[in-house]
This record gives sequence, structure tokens and C-alpha cells, in this order.
Amino acid sequence: MLRFTLCVIGIYTCFLTWGVVQERVSTTPYGDASSPKKFRFFIVLNLIQSIIAAFVAFIYLRLSGRHLQIARTPKSLFLKYAQVALFNCTGSPFGYAALKHIDYPTMILGKSCKLVPVLIMNVLVYRRKFPIHKYFCVILVTTGVSLFMLYQPAKSSAVAANSAWGLFLLFMNLCIDGLTNATQDQIFAQFGQFVSGQHMMFYMNAFGSLLSASYLLLHPYNDELQQAIAFCQLHPAVIRDVLLFGFCGAVGQCFIFYTLQHYGSLRLVTVTVTRKLFTMLLSVFWFQHALKLGQWAGVALVFIAIGIEAYISKQQKTRAKNMLNATTEVKENKKKL
Repeated sequence: MLRFTLCVIGIYTCFLTWGVVQERVSTTPYGDASSPKKFRFFIVLNLIQSIIAAFVAFIYLRLSGRHLQIARTPKSLFLKYAQVALFNCTGSPFGYAALKHIDYPTMILGKSCKLVPVLIMNVLVYRRKFPIHKYFCVILVTTGVSLFMLYQPAKSSAVAANSAWGLFLLFMNLCIDGLTNATQDQIFAQFGQFVSGQHMMFYMNAFGSLLSASYLLLHPYNDELQQAIAFCQLHPAVIRDVLLFGFCGAVGQCFIFYTLQHYGSLRLVTVTVTRKLFTMLLSVFWFQHALKLGQWAGVALVFIAIGIEAYISKQQKTRAKNMLNATTEVKENKKKL
């Protein structure tokens, strides 16, 4: 429980820092006040993030005394790494494109339902089965977070209309994200003897870097890379912000992939989708902000789900411990006889 708590604290802290830096990179005007320019090259940003994350994962592996095990790794596992990297690379553009056709609160509300596609993709694609209480907890958490976001006061700037095309792009983004997490679970289940969280982090980001770089270099009608290089030459201050963005994301991924390996994608996504809820709760108690009744109802549902999950997990551990003790006692009695 202590390890999981540390993972949650690490993910929340890194997500908060990463989000602030991401907003700084994408919204800060660079250059003269008379003609400010913003960094709008998101595929290049993802490429830099992947390269830094792969490098950090490699260092993490070496410091923990592990190796990449390229010779021992089955070819089918490399294909799975490439598959999950492809899903990860294709999911983000759908999210960025959706924001052009829907408002930000709708995007956040949709993201709060991410547990549902993760569960569905695990069941439909990889035929995994979960205990009944898992489905119940997913429904409670999704409903609770959705209520919390739905009753959050809208900012005056959120005036964009939600089009059917934008909602479709958001739906595709959620499905691909769900497929990504389900595939990661399947990799750990099928190739557990070859895979750790650090291995997954390295190979996923390495393959993701190759895919993003190939797209930027080989696409005949895309000059995003050239524009990004020219932008950095004109405004060198952006380089520091982009590198800081990549480093914060890479450190956050260390916690994410550790959680994914030891606790699975459902618990990981539960942590990430409840992040804003717990951040808002912290601000409520720290700055005495007010919540609406619907938001408190959402908080209650999330805590009920967490309580159910914790209680059942404790019961399962107690039962397993009792069975182990009983088995040991039987063996000792047989030896005495």
C-alpha cells in the first residue's frame, strides 16, 4: 500500500508540473511584443518527449542493474512494443484535432470516462475477465468524476460549439487510449518474464520516436519539423521550456509504468482520471473554495468506489495469507507423522 501511495503522489506531482510546463510551451508568446508567436508544433513536441523519455528509461534501467535484453527478447514482443507505440502516437492527434471542434470542458468530461474504454478494450480485444466489483467500481468512478466535472463552473472563455465531428474525434481518441492501455496489460500478462515497467517505457518511447520522426521526415506535404527548427532559431527561449516539458513528462512516466506493471491499467487510469478531482479537493480545503452539491455527490461516489476496492483487496490478501498458513501447517503435520 505504501508503494502504491508513493506512486500516486509521484504521478500527481509530475502531472501537475508537466501540465504547467505544457501550458507554458503552448500558450506563451515568444518574441517581440509587437509580433508574438506561439509554439504550435505538437508532433515535434511529442517527438522530443519520446526521445527524452527513452533516454531516462535507459538510465533508469542501468541504475537498477537491468539490461535491454535485446538478444533474449522475442520478436513477437518487439512487434507488440511497436503496436502499442503506434496506438500511442495516433491517439494524441485525434485529441488535438477534437479540441478544434469541441470546447475544453467537453474534452475534460470525455477524458474522465477513460476507464470505460480501457475496460471494454480489455474484455473485447484480449478476452480478459475481471471480478464483478471491478465493473461496479469503474461505473462509480466514471459517474463520480463526470458529475464533478459537469458541475464545475464554466469559464467565460469556453464558448466553442461542440460539433458531431469533434465528438467523433474525441470518441476515437478515447478508444485508441483504451486500446493502448489494454495492449500494455496484455504485454505484461503474456511476456511477464521479459518485461518490466522500465523496459516498456524505453521500447514504447523508442518506437514512438522512430514513428514520429519518420512521419516528420518522410511526409511530403508536412513541413512541421522545418518550421519548428526555424522557430527555435528565432526564439531560443522556447528550447529550455520544451526540454523541461520533456524531462517532467519522462519522470512522470517512471511512476506511470511502475504503476502499470505492478497494479494494471485500470488502477493506473483510476489514478489519472481522479487527479483533477483530488487537486480540486485540495484547493477546497487549502483555499476554502466552494463546491456544488453535484460535485460533492461525485466525490462521494469516487470515495465509495475506492473504499470498495480497498476492502475487497484487503479481504483477498487476508484469504490468500490464511490459505498459505493452512497449507504450511498441513505440510508440517505430515512431516511430524
